[in-house]
Amino acid sequence: MPDFFTDLAKQQSPEFVWIGCSDSRVSASNIVGLMPGEVFVHRNIANLVVHTDMNCLSVLQFAIEVLRVKHIIVCGHYGCGGVKAALENQRHGLIDNWLRHIQDTANLYGEILSQIEDDAEKLDKLCELNVIEQVLNVAETTIVQDAWERKQPLRVHGWIYDLNDGIITDLDVHLENRVDTNSLRKRFLEKTKNKVVRRTN
Repeated sequence: MPDFFTDLAKQQSPEFVWIGCSDSRVSASNIVGLMPGEVFVHRNIANLVVHTDMNCLSVLQFAIEVLRVKHIIVCGHYGCGGVKAALENQRHGLIDNWLRHIQDTANLYGEILSQIEDDAEKLDKLCELNVIEQVLNVAETTIVQDAWERKQPLRVHGWIYDLNDGIITDLDVHLENRVDTNSLRKRFLEKTKNKVVRRTN
């Protein structure tokens, strides 16, 4: 591809925003098979969307209002170290303040998590629930709400990635307009409460 860098330097015109984990094994372009310039990426520990995180919000605003992306993908991964640290309920230092958001999710879904005896399965379930919560958080940002108010085509998706086999699972969490997030939370919960979505061999 002799013209690769020449073409790449001209402009970026991605249709996708990827909000993923900082884990070095979870690279957006590699996972979805897209070329550089085709996905706009924001990463942090445990793929969180926090309403006071100006970094994440700035990425969303630029992507939506300037790049005019059509899809926002929140992608977590099974066995996430950040989610695991939040479950351990031990002190890890400064990061504890960031992990507090995951602990809040664990408390919100405590009834479901308490019914899972296997620690690995409980971790994977919380990884899925964390993605669902972040999809709802994206939808509740003023940036996304304003885009929908303008009738700008924009969909938010929730995925999870398995490091063991490289498979992406669509959690069937999709939003494309202003909705009651509480009713959606209940609906998503019904889909996942009885089992972990991940495939079993």
